[in-house]
Amino acid sequence: MLENAIWICAPCDMGTVSPEFRKEIILRAHVKKASLLASAMGAYNIYLNGKKVGNSVLAPGFTSFANRVLYAEHDITALLSQNSTLSILCGDGWARHNFGFTKRIFAPHISVIAALHIEYENGEEEYVYTDETWKVYTSHILFSALYHGETVDKTAEIKLLGNAVKDSAPHPALHKQTTNVTEQERIAVREILHTPKGETVLDFGQNIAGYVEINICGKRGERIVLSHAEVLDKDGNFYTENMRSARNLCTYVLSGENDVFKPTFSFQGFRYVRLDEYPENIAAENFTAVVIHTDMERIGSFTCGNADLNKLYSNIIWGQKGNFVDIPTDCPQRDERLGWTGDAQVFCRTAAMNFDVEAFFDKWLTDMALEQREDGAIYRYVPFVGWFNGKISAGWSDAAVICPWEVYNAYGNKEFLRKYYPMMKKWVDYVHGAGEEEFLWLGGDHYGDWLALDAGEGKYLGATQKDFIASAYFYYIASILAKAEAELGIDNSETLSLAKNVKATFRKAFMKDGMPVIYPKYDGLAEDRPIKAVTQTSLALILHFGLFEECEREAITDALCDLIRESGGAMTTGFLGTPYILHALSDNGRVKEAYDLLLRKEAPSWLFSVTKGATTIWEHWDGIKEDGSFWSADMNSFNHYAYGSVFDWMFANIGGIKMLDGGAGYEHISICPKPDVRLGFAKCGIKTRHGELSVKWSIEKEYTRYELDIPCGTQAVLTLPSGKTAELSEGKYILIE
Repeated sequence: MLENAIWICAPCDMGTVSPEFRKEIILRAHVKKASLLASAMGAYNIYLNGKKVGNSVLAPGFTSFANRVLYAEHDITALLSQNSTLSILCGDGWARHNFGFTKRIFAPHISVIAALHIEYENGEEEYVYTDETWKVYTSHILFSALYHGETVDKTAEIKLLGNAVKDSAPHPALHKQTTNVTEQERIAVREILHTPKGETVLDFGQNIAGYVEINICGKRGERIVLSHAEVLDKDGNFYTENMRSARNLCTYVLSGENDVFKPTFSFQGFRYVRLDEYPENIAAENFTAVVIHTDMERIGSFTCGNADLNKLYSNIIWGQKGNFVDIPTDCPQRDERLGWTGDAQVFCRTAAMNFDVEAFFDKWLTDMALEQREDGAIYRYVPFVGWFNGKISAGWSDAAVICPWEVYNAYGNKEFLRKYYPMMKKWVDYVHGAGEEEFLWLGGDHYGDWLALDAGEGKYLGATQKDFIASAYFYYIASILAKAEAELGIDNSETLSLAKNVKATFRKAFMKDGMPVIYPKYDGLAEDRPIKAVTQTSLALILHFGLFEECEREAITDALCDLIRESGGAMTTGFLGTPYILHALSDNGRVKEAYDLLLRKEAPSWLFSVTKGATTIWEHWDGIKEDGSFWSADMNSFNHYAYGSVFDWMFANIGGIKMLDGGAGYEHISICPKPDVRLGFAKCGIKTRHGELSVKWSIEKEYTRYELDIPCGTQAVLTLPSGKTAELSEGKYILIE
């Protein structure tokens, strides 16, 4: 239907003011059904007779605008009256936003497209399309930007600018929208603070992605100005330096009547809100924080007898909510908010345990596939906006293989895997051809073990050899591809041979006598940091990816435990070592050592941030230091979900639930819980496509009690700590040992 509509835009330059496109609709008879399709280059809201159509926020979302933009379909039958005004209010949104350090704008101006199909009860049909008969008006939104906030003036005069004009700029293909960002939760002010600097600050008690809604009746022309922040500094003052250039500033001018203010085309990442300007007698009740994220069903749950661990799990959930705003962002607050592939791939398994994210990742991976280069390369973030000139990085770009595989394993949808298999294969082929060595990935500009602590204070890059990491991931993705081919019935003999050769070559280049060694030929920015062969990350990758021989297993595991002890019982891993270190320990008989790391409270650790009052996951282990000072101002997000990937270890070890080969979608699983007295009890649950699956254990005085609930269609192999095993199918079970 949209093929008969034209893209329209304002007849003049409107500056930063949001345009509103209007069309009067006069009905001919009684309506049987009315369907509206619409999209925009920019963000848009649809209104019919002043009432918003649908519940989406920031539609049409962030896509690869060089390739596609999304349209939504709405049933507006119940909203139509005899004489109706259809309007589309627009802002810059993602399509016209300057991202990060770039000046990339995907559209020269805001434009919209829409088609309305009316079916009358008498059998007649009517079509209304966007064309030059639509009127264009100014609006009360004088400014809006994703990073910088919004300015709304209810005293501003609404002016007719004239008829819309046909937009002659090229437009991408239109694809149907399958996911929506919506308002999810509402949070009241927990406390009004008065800082040492004399600032008035609202504390909502939770770091979120969203915005503040204000309900107020004040004097006409009075202003409310809000600034947003994640944390207070060590003195208790409002802190915004970590936002970098993002202003996150919302300004509202009151009409003099009952006003409801909230951003329409912007969102913020925040816990605290400073009232820079406000009328007299304003109260906490005037403000509500509104949480937004992609609409996705919560399917996972976890609770235990350790309050700090429960808080960590809550922080993981909130980190996912805050960073699943249409795409898997790295953070929702500073001047970035990009779809970093490294963060997404390490967290993907956890994400799929917490929420049903199949549609979410399908949307994002579609753009990844569209942006994959002819040579198979995948950029470090998706959608691509030109930042870093399209650099490729191991552990980041490998999301092209890891994410489709993890989503398939979580839900068992073979067609999902089949859809992305070509992208997976092309990426592995790209890595196979990268560098001078056929079966290693040497050279390249990689992030390595980003933000690891083993290279010294203030370093971004960890000490583990980047070539080591890149080549280890080469083996990992080749192994995954071989499994995917087996699942799809594709001959995987070549891929199995490739993986075998990569492993053999890796061991020859990077290992000697079962331990990592330096391979000095390449390593990018080696001069900027110390390079170490034996690191917690190098050992964890060898163990978790299966790059060792069986006779080496114990020595490598011992070496990993030794490094942890030498570090005072702490991790020194970064973005690529942390997701695997607990698995490397527990899968090799060191369950207590894994629990010790998980439950550690001193920095660096997962629970250190909990002791500091965190409500989401931090980007840095020491984002806030023991003395209350900050790691840095330029890269220090307090809502950065990557380290929340630890939950997949908690699910697989505390809950004991693991997928077995060939058991995608929880059809065939292992249940092997590993109780720890420090937790007392634990319960892990997930709503699978077959039904509710849960494992609960509790440590009593003389025994441990296990309660299992296995859904229809799931076959489970139970292994208890005593070594007892059983094969279980649908049912509820209670076991004592």
